[in-house]
Amino acid sequence: MGSRKKPDTDLFGAMKKEKRMSTNTNQHKCGESPHRRGRGPSSYWMHDPQLVFQKLKLRPGDLVADLGCGPGDYSLEAAREVQPEGHVFALDRWGDALTALTERARENGIHNLEIMEANIVSMLPLGDGTMDLCLISTVLHIFPWPKFDLNLFPEIVRVLKPGGRLAIIECKKEETNWGPPMNLRISPEEMNRGLKPYGFTQINYTDLGKTYMIIFERPGKAIPG
Repeated sequence: MGSRKKPDTDLFGAMKKEKRMSTNTNQHKCGESPHRRGRGPSSYWMHDPQLVFQKLKLRPGDLVADLGCGPGDYSLEAAREVQPEGHVFALDRWGDALTALTERARENGIHNLEIMEANIVSMLPLGDGTMDLCLISTVLHIFPWPKFDLNLFPEIVRVLKPGGRLAIIECKKEETNWGPPMNLRISPEEMNRGLKPYGFTQINYTDLGKTYMIIFERPGKAIPG
């Protein structure tokens, strides 16, 4: 497969940085550690990250958006897998987490990672039809229902290439002594119903133990407004 050009700056447009939100004091346990909504520890080690990336099947040259990237563990590994021509865009609204991620990328010699402070439920600062993959890992349970009415999903349709993929990792909808409350958890069936109006088709389901990952494919044509 031929190499792909490094993205131009117009991929992420001329949008201004989102202002940082005040810290929310509501906490729940995800994995084994309590954390505040929106700025908790990574879910990366709650499951086998090698299995996650095996299923994501990233290729050199791919363009990837990690939406709600948090500490950026997925962003860093994705950047390694798509280099040298590929590029990863790590988006989150928590500036302190992004500052730490910037330093980690520098320490690891990763230069194909664009770290962006943005509110992912607003307009995504990414160009139309530019992304091969959008990843959302253990983020959706933060939002109240109806989760799938969020502006995030038409925005994902907008930024993905036709046939591009959306990968979502979430906590299983099971009673446990960790993680988000049951009323915020999302079952695979609810995920499929919620994304159906946007034209997404499930192409893979992976059981990750405490969590699961579903990969969806974006429709080949634009969804009528």
